[in-house]
Amino acid sequence: MSGSDESIETHATALADGIEEALPKWVVRSVTTVVTAWAGEVSPEVAEAADVAGRQARDEAGASVRALLLSDIDDQRTTPLALLRSAVKYPTGVINAIGVPPVQRDRFSVEAFPGDDYDLSPTSFADVDPALAELGIRWGAAKAFEHKRRHLTG
Repeated sequence: MSGSDESIETHATALADGIEEALPKWVVRSVTTVVTAWAGEVSPEVAEAADVAGRQARDEAGASVRALLLSDIDDQRTTPLALLRSAVKYPTGVINAIGVPPVQRDRFSVEAFPGDDYDLSPTSFADVDPALAELGIRWGAAKAFEHKRRHLTG
């Protein structure tokens, strides 16, 4: 990003930092919620697997989100939320490994999120962590302002 993009870069970095911090907790929470509903409790082994998957989500999906957010806005071909949705594979892998059957999902969910057996795909940043909502709004506004500055003003 160039110097004129400082505001968007600041907001992009803040959102990327927040997402990387939130991803491990979201993975653990997702595993805990589904496994507890199915089995009544989470074994220490499953809790450890969820922790490992959470760190992996941070390192892999978090890095993808950061790379997107820090790229030039004209080069962004997806959204950070779309990349977050792909992170359902981390809790899903843990949950599948212990034999939890998939949940009943509506047709739209099945078609839109085919790998999301447990209906974990976030519909907003707040689904991953409520603190991400404000960061996402600020980043989105900064991106819209920069887009307007580049493409709609003479």
